[in-house]
Amino acid sequence: MKVLAVDSSPRKDGHSKVRLMLDALVEGMREAGAHVDVVRLKDKKIRYCVGCLHCWTKTPGVCSIKDDMSAELFPLWLEADLVVHATPLYHFTVNAAMKAFIERTLPVLQPFLIRYGEETVHPLRHRHPNMAFLSVAGFPEMSAFDQLSSWARFIYGRVGILKAEIYRPNAEVLLLPALKRRAAEVFEATRQAGRELVLQGKVSDETMAGITRDLITDKKLFHEVSNIMWKTCIKQCVNPVELNDRNIFPVPETIGEFQKIMRFGFNPKAAQGMKAVVQFDFTGSCEGSCHFIFDDGKIQGSDGPAASPDVTIATDFDLWTDIMAKKADGQQCFLEGKFTAQGDLNLLIRMNELFGG
Repeated sequence: MKVLAVDSSPRKDGHSKVRLMLDALVEGMREAGAHVDVVRLKDKKIRYCVGCLHCWTKTPGVCSIKDDMSAELFPLWLEADLVVHATPLYHFTVNAAMKAFIERTLPVLQPFLIRYGEETVHPLRHRHPNMAFLSVAGFPEMSAFDQLSSWARFIYGRVGILKAEIYRPNAEVLLLPALKRRAAEVFEATRQAGRELVLQGKVSDETMAGITRDLITDKKLFHEVSNIMWKTCIKQCVNPVELNDRNIFPVPETIGEFQKIMRFGFNPKAAQGMKAVVQFDFTGSCEGSCHFIFDDGKIQGSDGPAASPDVTIATDFDLWTDIMAKKADGQQCFLEGKFTAQGDLNLLIRMNELFGG
C-alpha cells in the first residue's frame, strides 16, 4: 500500500500534537508494510486555487499554477492508495493550509455532470485515492469534531472512499509530564490504528476508544488551571509555546488558584499509602492559610488552617510560587530562613516528588 500523509500543522516539532499523533499513525502503517510519504505543508509552497478551471478545459487534468502542489504533491496524491489528512482543528474544521491542498486536487475531476444515486457529481478523470482524516482539538468534548466529520463524510463518505476518522480531543494534555504514561497509551492506540488501516482498511471501535479515552477526570479543574495559564501568558506577553520553552510556571494570584495548581500538579503514585496533612500559612501579596489532606494517593485541598497538620509551612506567597516555578531553590531558601516549616520535615523534602507534574 502507498500512503501519502499530509501534515498541515504550522507548529514546530515537539509542540504539534497533530504531528505527534501522525507520527504514531505512520509508525503503525510502516510496521504493517505500507510505504508512507510524509509531507509537511508548512515546508511547501502551495498557492490557493484561483477557480480558473483551466484544469478542466485548456489543460485537462493539469493545474495552470506552477508550484510545489502541481510539480510534486499532486502526482504523489494520484499515486497513493490512501491519503491521510492530518490537520489541527481551526474554526471546527480543517485549517487553511489543508483546505488549499484539498482544493488543488480539482484536476482529478472532469467538468461534466452525472448522477450518482440521487445526487449530481463530476466524473473522475483518474482513480481517486481513499481518504482518512486525523485531527486534534484543545476542547475536551468529541462534539468539537462534528463539523469536520460532517464535511468529510459529505465529500468522501457518500462515495465510499472515507476509510477512517481519527480525532483526539483535549490534545494539549498529551504533553503534560504527569500524564506521560496515559498519553503513551493513546499513542500506542494510534499506532494500532495505522496497522489496522493498512491490514483491514478500517479502524476498530476498540482502537478508537483507546485514542479518544479521557485523560483528565476533573474537567472543571482542568478548565480552571488552563485559565490560570492563559492569564500568565497574557501577563508575561508570551504564547503557550513560549511559556513552555522558557519554563515559565503558571503563576497563581490567589490562595484559591494556588490550591488548584497544586491539585493539578499532584502525583498520585508518589502518595500511595500516604496519610498526611500539609498546611501553608501565607504572608505578603496573599495572606491566609490553606491545607492539603493526602489519603492513599488522593488529595483534597481546603481553605484555612487544619485541625492538626503534620507539617506547617510559613512563607511569603510570592516566594513559594517562585519555588514552585524553580525560580528559587527551596532547600536554599529554607536553610537561609526565608521560610519556615514546623512538624514532619520529611513531608517538606518530598514536595518535589508529590507535586512533580
